[in-house]
Amino acid sequence: MAVCCTLYAKNIPAEASTLKGYVYDKNTNEPLAFSYLYVEDLNRTAVAAKDGSYVFRNIPAGTYTISITRIGYQPISRQIQVLVDEEIKADFYLESKALSGYAVEIIGNQEQATGSRMEHASTKISGNSLRKNLAGTLAETLNNLPGFDTRSMGSTPSRPVIRGLGGERITILQDGSRTGDVSSQSADHAVTVDPVAAEEIEIARGPAALKYSGNAMGGVINIVRNQIATSLPENVYGTASLQGETVNTGAAAAAQAGIPIGSLALNVDGNMRIGQDISTPIGDISNSDKLSTNNAVGLSYIRPWGYAGVAGSIYYSNYGIPPDPNGGHPNGVDIEMQKIQTDGRSEIFFEESLFKSLDINYSFKNYYHKEIESNGIIGTEFGVLTTDVSIGTKHTEFLFFESGSLGLWGEAKNYAIQGASTPDSDSYSAALYLIEEININRIHLELGTRIELNSTVPVNSNPNSQIGNIRERQFTGFAGSLTATYEFSPGWFTGVTLMKSYRPPSQEELYSEGPHLASYSFEVGNPSLESEKGFGKELFLRLKKPTLNLELAGYHNSFSSYIYSRNTGQPSVRFPSLNVYQFTGSEALLYGFEASVEFLFNKRLSASVGANYTHGQRKLTKTEQQLLGTNSNTRPLPMIPPFKSYASLNYAYKQLNASVKLTKAAEQNRTGEFEESTPGYFILDLSTQYRFQTKELLHTLSLNVNNLFNSEYYNHLSRIKDIRPEPARNISLLYRLYF
Repeated sequence: MAVCCTLYAKNIPAEASTLKGYVYDKNTNEPLAFSYLYVEDLNRTAVAAKDGSYVFRNIPAGTYTISITRIGYQPISRQIQVLVDEEIKADFYLESKALSGYAVEIIGNQEQATGSRMEHASTKISGNSLRKNLAGTLAETLNNLPGFDTRSMGSTPSRPVIRGLGGERITILQDGSRTGDVSSQSADHAVTVDPVAAEEIEIARGPAALKYSGNAMGGVINIVRNQIATSLPENVYGTASLQGETVNTGAAAAAQAGIPIGSLALNVDGNMRIGQDISTPIGDISNSDKLSTNNAVGLSYIRPWGYAGVAGSIYYSNYGIPPDPNGGHPNGVDIEMQKIQTDGRSEIFFEESLFKSLDINYSFKNYYHKEIESNGIIGTEFGVLTTDVSIGTKHTEFLFFESGSLGLWGEAKNYAIQGASTPDSDSYSAALYLIEEININRIHLELGTRIELNSTVPVNSNPNSQIGNIRERQFTGFAGSLTATYEFSPGWFTGVTLMKSYRPPSQEELYSEGPHLASYSFEVGNPSLESEKGFGKELFLRLKKPTLNLELAGYHNSFSSYIYSRNTGQPSVRFPSLNVYQFTGSEALLYGFEASVEFLFNKRLSASVGANYTHGQRKLTKTEQQLLGTNSNTRPLPMIPPFKSYASLNYAYKQLNASVKLTKAAEQNRTGEFEESTPGYFILDLSTQYRFQTKELLHTLSLNVNNLFNSEYYNHLSRIKDIRPEPARNISLLYRLYF
């Protein structure tokens, strides 16, 4: 994207290199206060003051990419070179357009991001788009992106699904560290992050994902909160938010502040969310209320050599699970969860060295969760202690690699459960990753590899268990990915991504044995499961022009030992109201496409259309073919989203932005065992945003109306679609103050 920028330099004393300047409106030349600036590679941030000025102090010599975002304006980025003993001045000019606020990054010759952010995120959501789509859960916030769907079970326990892949195949991070909850295990478990506190949400697949996980095909989602500051603010700054919605008489409040104290940067933030039972066009969803709060404080020591900081946070949530339609718990189940987390992070920069920086991270999570039945008895309790440690470095040009990163990651997890026959167990993981970049004329190559060792150890082995031989399991796997991008014409990019994924079976998939009332199931693990391995291919075409954005992608992902929880259709002997869900591994194939086009008619009006489709199937064994009496050697996978398309119009005028969006989902009649089909639907959503500034404050108002015509429709990935449809018409209002 083209950037207007003025640039000059002058000598100043050593160790005081400074990057400073102003941010302006390109059309009016008025200063843009509260613009958010981010120096990639150094992972430093700044917020423009009321006169539009910004400053980054103690910048080491080097070439950096600086990105600038502001509510109501298109994000831009520019490379800037900083020399020793210089003061660099760069003024930036942002333009307000009717195009969407989130930027899809085209991988090219750009620097890498570290710290709380991800390297080469393929999609970043911030500013207008984040405010527009902000919902009560992470999955609902991302649901409007092409290829994204939501696995849900009421108001709170929802999780993102990308291209039909969910659960353990999607790694969720907060400021670059795993969340430490059990949301990937079961549909009734919530993600312990509230998007109301997010400054930005990043999504990565392919090589960039391998720093954090072997799930290169599913991907990595990072919620950026910047609890540990990476740069020293010039003044106190922050935000305060209030949100309300009608569908559940819900409300949310959040506040965040950054405070400079000498060479220290203090960050504090907190939020709370409440909601009653969700209403639908045919009645309320019983026992779907919620209460949650997340509070954190972080302190950083900022010096020219880098930074070092610590943070602590407490997350608490109490939410309801609707009644089981089969009578397992006719009054529903209440879930209480809490997580206490401590983090430490340091980044040290080197000058005139092959290695540019050293990044050290530590995170400890103490997670506890109990499921309370209507009579007050605790049916199931989960306790998880997770320790993550990583150390990484980035290098400059080496051999034929222009830049890259490598590092080590380790995790120890202590897992305990009460209320089922599932044994307590420990797991240990270690990984080595390497990500490199090469530019050959117009071709940009990214290569990533990850070698991972995993060991899962039950506290008590039992060779005669009803589910099999419960014993220690060890796994070793390799994940790799290659992305090649070719710019065949200015703004036109095409390319291919190849991915080899690796995922060991989780502790739940290996050892589960017992009733799980909140998820309407009797879960049976398989101690003999092999690791899940996949091979994925993706072809893509992208166009980035001032008036036209185009994204086309086709993918083909095959798996050996695709692990999923299969509904056997058989009631449990011990709990006849619950069906047995057996964890099993099978050969599987998922393929499909994504398409999106956005066209700018003029500075005020734009239109966009998009569609995505996933086809999922597994291979039947000879025995299964005989039992089913079929000649087909495949069967649809369960919980695969249907074909979905959308069309929208967006209007922007001065401080006002308004949009209307029509979403169409097709019927899903390709169903797995004992899975019901889901009818198609149309829904219409409206959104308006308005911003204004008073003295030293920026105010933003977002008014959304979802499901305008109060349509009765059903999400195929909802575990409660047999009870109630999706929410009724919802009017939500978000007010955010920047100071």
